[in-house]
Amino acid sequence: MARDYFFETDTLSLLQTLEGGQAFRWTHEGNVFSGFAQNRFLRVRQEENGITLLDVSDEDIPFWLCYFDSDTDYNGIIKQFSADSTLKLASEAGRGLRILRQEPFETLTSFIISQNNNIPRIKGIVSRLCESFGERCGDGFAFPTAEKLAQLTEEDLAPLRAGFRNRYILDAARKTTEKTVDLEKIYGMTYEDGKAELKKIVGVGDKVADCVLLFAYHKTEAFPMDVWIKRIVAEYYPDGLPGCMGEHKGIAQQYLFEYFRTL
Repeated sequence: MARDYFFETDTLSLLQTLEGGQAFRWTHEGNVFSGFAQNRFLRVRQEENGITLLDVSDEDIPFWLCYFDSDTDYNGIIKQFSADSTLKLASEAGRGLRILRQEPFETLTSFIISQNNNIPRIKGIVSRLCESFGERCGDGFAFPTAEKLAQLTEEDLAPLRAGFRNRYILDAARKTTEKTVDLEKIYGMTYEDGKAELKKIVGVGDKVADCVLLFAYHKTEAFPMDVWIKRIVAEYYPDGLPGCMGEHKGIAQQYLFEYFRTL
């Protein structure tokens, strides 16, 4: 049975969370967002004091609550960050931003595509990838499996217009399928070992690996460093990151990125 399900929270902004560069399969009209995660489709509405999952089946509610990281105490983390003046401003401004819990292969492929790219173009490539090679899912398409992509060639991927990234996508799919890189085992690995495992894939460096560890495996000690974050760190933390970040450096990174991006 499908029904609307309300989740009360003061620390989830769909706009900040779904449009900030963590995930690339969401669109919105006003306060209603529509998108896919793996082979599930959802419409979700922003409310003043929470979100409403629209027309969702009872069996899918736990999946989406996990996806939106409903069990993490973001108010507690924001309080922890308030010991640093810059981070206090950033976390209060971005208090609706959460770390999504996404499927590893989809996240890996998406962030391979994200290299030297902008969000609209990433969304276009990911959309064409799903339409071309994913299974039909309602009115859309699921993200293609590693097994499906592993059978393809760079020529097969040419219509995606992903350029040099095609080789990286195929290497990720083949190593995942062959278990040369075991994505499932990374859940139980340390941050350092998980990063080393992901970097076995051609084209996966520190930044892509950190994004995957943060957005798929919820290893919040991961601190992805792009050009913007490097500038922020150099200006505000030349002597090193503040201790109040603790084990949540990745959440701090997202608050800082969102804060300075919107200034």
